[in-house]
Amino acid sequence: MSIVLAPSLAGDPILLHWGAELGGSAHDGLAEALVPAVPHSALDSPRQRGLLGQTAAGDTGLPGLEGLRPDGTPRVWAPRITDWRWSVDDTGADACVGFAGRDPEAGWSVDLEVRLTAEGLVLLRTFVTNDASSSLVLAAVRSALPVPARATELLDLTGRWCRERTPVRRPWLAGTHLREGRHGRTGHDATLLLAAGVPGFGFGHGEVWATHVAWSGDHAAYAERTPEGECVLGGGELLGPGEVVLGPGERYDSPWLVGAWSEAGLDHASARLHSWLRRRSPRTRKTRPVLVNTWEAVYMDHRLETLTELAEAAAEVGVERFVLDDGWFRARRTDRAGLGDWEVDPEVWPDGLHPLVERVHALGMDLGLWVEPEMVNDDSDLVRAHPEWVLRGRSAAAPQWRHQQVLDLQHPDAYAHVRGRLLALLGEYPIAFLKWDHNRDLVDVAHQGRPAVHGQTVAFYRLLDELREAHPDLEIETCASGGGRIDLEVLTRTDRVWPSDTIDAVERQRINRWTSLLVPPEMLGAHIGGPVAHTTGRTLTTGFRAATALFGHLGIEWDLRAASAEERAEVAAWVALHKQLRPLLLTGRLVRGDHHDPAVVVSGIVAADRTEAWYVVATVDSPLSQAVGAVRLPGLDPAASYHVVDRTPPGARHRAYLGEHWLDGSDGVVVGGRALGEVGVGFPPLGPEVAHVLHVTAP
Repeated sequence: MSIVLAPSLAGDPILLHWGAELGGSAHDGLAEALVPAVPHSALDSPRQRGLLGQTAAGDTGLPGLEGLRPDGTPRVWAPRITDWRWSVDDTGADACVGFAGRDPEAGWSVDLEVRLTAEGLVLLRTFVTNDASSSLVLAAVRSALPVPARATELLDLTGRWCRERTPVRRPWLAGTHLREGRHGRTGHDATLLLAAGVPGFGFGHGEVWATHVAWSGDHAAYAERTPEGECVLGGGELLGPGEVVLGPGERYDSPWLVGAWSEAGLDHASARLHSWLRRRSPRTRKTRPVLVNTWEAVYMDHRLETLTELAEAAAEVGVERFVLDDGWFRARRTDRAGLGDWEVDPEVWPDGLHPLVERVHALGMDLGLWVEPEMVNDDSDLVRAHPEWVLRGRSAAAPQWRHQQVLDLQHPDAYAHVRGRLLALLGEYPIAFLKWDHNRDLVDVAHQGRPAVHGQTVAFYRLLDELREAHPDLEIETCASGGGRIDLEVLTRTDRVWPSDTIDAVERQRINRWTSLLVPPEMLGAHIGGPVAHTTGRTLTTGFRAATALFGHLGIEWDLRAASAEERAEVAAWVALHKQLRPLLLTGRLVRGDHHDPAVVVSGIVAADRTEAWYVVATVDSPLSQAVGAVRLPGLDPAASYHVVDRTPPGARHRAYLGEHWLDGSDGVVVGGRALGEVGVGFPPLGPEVAHVLHVTAP
């Protein structure tokens, strides 16, 4: 792909093209060819919207910069950045173009940084420096990328707790489609990608442009089509009143706006994002151990004998990591007490966690631990000793949320306390993994009289970075009541996400599918739950639950002590299957089938050389027709032939048909890659909540 940058007639940097590769000097003359005419009732000279939308230049859309001077000097409210200087660095894997401009009268200096990555992503961010002698209160700093007018359809995601990542499609009409997140964290309703495309684009077809705001606090994402015909996708941090105040010479760095273009649907844009994150975070290349998490097995009822029995059952089915969830620290018998007191409870664990560590290690597993360092309970020794460390926006306490409040990480003593406690735990115990939770929104919180979200987010990043520096091999999961904090900035600092607090496999089929637009499969926490879903009460077979979790960082959240011998054997078969395909998850390309029946969900992992692929074909509802018909398998080499075989482990499964079919224990079929992608393989009648695993290899 290509991007083409040029100066406008007024000297502002503009993006002339973001899309298909132009190659060589094919863009010569493009700037001249795209100069707009001057219409009636407009500025007397051609107006071209720059990378930085500026009200003072006549731009009518959302401005790139908003701010004010409390003392009124200089007496300029809308900056006009000019005198742009360019710099180019194409010596590394990514090409970088920098732009530096100023408005001496308003006292603003602005730097823009545009990167074209080796994977074909466009990254844009804005730096604002206060050049005046008075304070500058920033109201908004937005970054935006123009897209062609032929992108007339929008797709974004919304959601709620246990229903994250719900897709919404609409026509892209004139005006501004604005999505704001005011949760103090990324939010369950955050749109991971805001995508614009040609009508009817899907996972495997249609030209698509998509953007993402890489920020874990309050943020805004928008799509704007102006009456003048300009179309942009943009976003940035959502700043509260007076939240960021720049003193003389101080600078603000905006979050990255990340853009992904595809000529062949959402999957290709997603592949660019996955490849970039894998290169940015080499930890993603590590084999992901199968884990068991204790939450839905024992909740806060921690007893060494019980947990040892659970660990033994987990080891029997092939688990490699034992994660001790909430309930291990002082006074933590319910969710109403103990948060902030990050010391092992001597009443429950008189010898500390050492006996559990020894037994877990003896079974061939390492240990993980649940923490929620940014939160406190009022009923805690920390709050009793230091009530001033609790974030609040007024004299009264902020509203309770899950019986907890927020620790002010901008308070140096509070930050030092929680950092010290975490380092002490990591120093005393061989903890390989932290499940890092964040179970409430930041409601009515302030630090020194200003909105606290920006500073809290920066301090959270700093805390992660310092723990990483001290313990480079430590793995961290980002969890926020499930999928409430998932974005590219936190993903560069963590190893795994928890997409949702529901592991109901029907819900997770949808949630995992859309979360993986941004998140590579090896970072996607996917667990096999118990027979009855904890959050919905839905009863599902072991096979459907396991197949749903197969393409992710596999875990088990089930009291395996209560499972029958047959159930454990079935789980062990699925764990073994996951381990067989696990290496491909680290390097393969995730694909999603576009099927005409919304009840049929097709997901796949295809090797980089396309010699091997795995697919899961699942039904999340009763299919519309008697037989689902041919199911296409995307991503294969059209010139190759493939052996397709059903590798679904045996287990209890409802049969919606009576006769024999190639799926039934046969040696499979051999079909050409083009035919598999364009026509597919036939499936018999399928009932609801059924899944098949297909293994596809080039002979």
